[in-house]
Amino acid sequence: MRLSVRFIANLFLAGAILGGVTPDGALAQNRGPRPDLTGGFTVARLKYTGGGDWYSDESSLRNLLRALRERGDVRTSHDKEAVVTATDPELWNYPMLFMTGHGNVKMNDEELKSLRAYLDQGGFLWADDNFGLDVSFRALMNRLYPDAPLTELPFTHPLFKAPHAFPSGAPKVHEHDGGPAKVFAVIRNGRIAVLYTFDADIGNGIEDAGVHDDPPEKRQAALRFAVNIATYALTN
Repeated sequence: MRLSVRFIANLFLAGAILGGVTPDGALAQNRGPRPDLTGGFTVARLKYTGGGDWYSDESSLRNLLRALRERGDVRTSHDKEAVVTATDPELWNYPMLFMTGHGNVKMNDEELKSLRAYLDQGGFLWADDNFGLDVSFRALMNRLYPDAPLTELPFTHPLFKAPHAFPSGAPKVHEHDGGPAKVFAVIRNGRIAVLYTFDADIGNGIEDAGVHDDPPEKRQAALRFAVNIATYALTN
């Protein structure tokens, strides 16, 4: 029997939030022995066709999972992300999908139907523009949710508040076109189904040190924001 992603995410939530948030907004750490819990947070990379390098930012999700595990608030069940397509039955095992690339992204009608079913039943897609994804990704979203366009999130949204505070919005790792980093979302039934980080390069920022020669402060800011995204995906 296929379980809805919302059911799975709620199951993880019951056993995955271990610590909480400290008064200063930092993730809680060193709160004593962890209970022996089953399950845990998992994430999958979304593979697509069209010429875009869906596999880019190769170390990003591994570093995000490590950060979640080390900071102690979220139990993770894998050290590395899985890889799924939109029609893969395994898609339903992952409460969060990650999607990135520099070029075109394409999906056929069957893939879009499957992805929309996943999202409508509680799944969460984080798409990170790796400079060059924007035009084709927006066209894809228009096909996926013609009735719910991407809208920019205000800085007052909970995503920017916890576990780490970002009162001025998402951090900007690379310049690209020189504009400010922006975060867009497709909202369904009061929750984010698709999150789109644009002109920010969060995925680049959380890769292994030295891959892009980014200063430590930018990498730490990107990682903190990625932790916010994963936490939001788990709890909403």
